[in-house]
Amino acid sequence: MLCRYIVQNEGMATNDDTNITRVLFCGPYFPPSHIYTKEYLQNYPFIQVDDVPLADVPKCIGNYHLCVVKSMQLNSNVISRAKRMKLIIQYGVGLEGHCQFICPFPINLELFLVVIYMCFFFLNRYLCAFRYTFYNALLILLLLKLITFPYLSLHKGVDIDAATNCGIKVARIPGDVTGNAASCAEMAIYLMLGLLRKQNEMQIAVKQKKLGEPIGETLLGKTVYIMGFGNIGVHLAKRLRPFGVKIIATKRSWASHTDVSSQSNALPVENGIIDDLVDEKGIHEDSHKFASKANIVVCCLILNKETVGIVNRSFISSMKEGSLLVNIARGGILDYEAVAHYLECGHLGGLGIDVAWTEPFNPDDPILKFNNVIITPHVAGVTKHSYRSMAKVVGDVALQLHAGTPLTGIEFVN
Repeated sequence: MLCRYIVQNEGMATNDDTNITRVLFCGPYFPPSHIYTKEYLQNYPFIQVDDVPLADVPKCIGNYHLCVVKSMQLNSNVISRAKRMKLIIQYGVGLEGHCQFICPFPINLELFLVVIYMCFFFLNRYLCAFRYTFYNALLILLLLKLITFPYLSLHKGVDIDAATNCGIKVARIPGDVTGNAASCAEMAIYLMLGLLRKQNEMQIAVKQKKLGEPIGETLLGKTVYIMGFGNIGVHLAKRLRPFGVKIIATKRSWASHTDVSSQSNALPVENGIIDDLVDEKGIHEDSHKFASKANIVVCCLILNKETVGIVNRSFISSMKEGSLLVNIARGGILDYEAVAHYLECGHLGGLGIDVAWTEPFNPDDPILKFNNVIITPHVAGVTKHSYRSMAKVVGDVALQLHAGTPLTGIEFVN
């Protein structure tokens, strides 16, 4: 059954194979991405669009010219099989896939398990007559890589170096031109308001036929810390201004900021810096100081080795007691154990997340027992406007790839 459409076509019409440009969408998640792209390209029979189950991608990827990665993790092994591939693109801006926390010490998972194996072996070799049963079972599982530690490794979505070595370009779709950044900014405000007005408690009150409770809070007068002032951060600040809030923000370098300045609805820019949107600017090293000033912290950071787990115990403890934490970036930015701890003790006033540590998120996860937690299923950027805009970009790129013309509308990362 694997990739039966491609197998049949290769067996039936190999002479026409060079006249077809094949587009691969990895996995079933975010279905509007491939549905809208298929609709956009329906009048171009020489472009074939397929959505393939994640487990089947390694076996099929060699038949495709363009890969839309979505949440798939494309490592060097998978990429090495993509013999016809010209371009790997993300349906959006993130190329890191679904990440997990890295180990706080610099060793990989396999080495960590080997060390544990050896230590326990030598410590207990004289204490247990059946020691080999346990240790050999552990070693077998290690070799088969059936043991996973959710908070010990960071998995990249796309191995960009491997793609580069194979002559494959890697790109993403800028969020400011498709409406993706605007959609994410709106979701951040939705989560803020839901926490402030106690959305979950309101639902309970409705079911209990109560009126006039719970009592909530307003955005008016609050200080909002935007952690990562890229495209999403800019659009968020623009939309927050009318709420009467104080906006503070950090980013790596303010001098390099030129976001959305070329658009017709561009924000006011002076000398490359967004003007009149931020009351206080800082760099990433100021994050703890800024967190201590804010009533609401919104994470808009790109996930990489510097930012993974950056919202940890130290960071959350620096936040005001009762302040709210919102994450619309990537789940791996938040340290799960730290978030759970500060929700439990009451220091964290609420958590609103559109992205989780593992996705799809476990609906029985203990963190969902708190009434002041709101989670949405990674839909911040999933709107008809943004997805149809991105479908047009992917469709146009497929047509350009087929015609052999320069690829436009995307941002290359290699």
